[in-house]
Amino acid sequence: MLSPSHPWVATLRPRRLPRHFAGPDVNSAISPDRRWTCVFLAWVIAAVSTLSALFVGEVMGYAPCVLCWYQRIAMFPLVLVLPAGLFPFDPRVIRYALPLALSGLGLAAFHLGLVAGWIPERIRPCEQGVPCSDLQLVWFGFISIPLLSLAAFGTIVALLLLTLRSARSSP
Repeated sequence: MLSPSHPWVATLRPRRLPRHFAGPDVNSAISPDRRWTCVFLAWVIAAVSTLSALFVGEVMGYAPCVLCWYQRIAMFPLVLVLPAGLFPFDPRVIRYALPLALSGLGLAAFHLGLVAGWIPERIRPCEQGVPCSDLQLVWFGFISIPLLSLAAFGTIVALLLLTLRSARSSP
């Protein structure tokens, strides 16, 4: 057995890397400015999604299905809730915005699964009006409104979780 003072053991001990090899400082990633930027970007995504949903429904004349209405119910309040925590910045806004975004994410994932055919035929929530499994708009052959909704809610959730993690780890 080698003793701790043996020369080979000394070469196996981890050494500190020079500053330029160590990567960014952990504390620099959690500055209040970066947290503000994450919440602001989440608000921008919510605002663009809301305006897009209104444009598709009111200007282009496409009627939303039941699941689209539920996703709107989760998205539209984010446009008002998120800026309430920006001026002045209050990271506690996440406790109000995150449940809305998570419920919208779940609804969007369910809607996308319904459109893709992953959800069985008998679990169709849209019995009246526009069928939830029909695609009214498809861009580039694969980008649909349920996919855009999933991407928007997923990005908002990721930004809010990043802000929440940063807020909890800061002094």
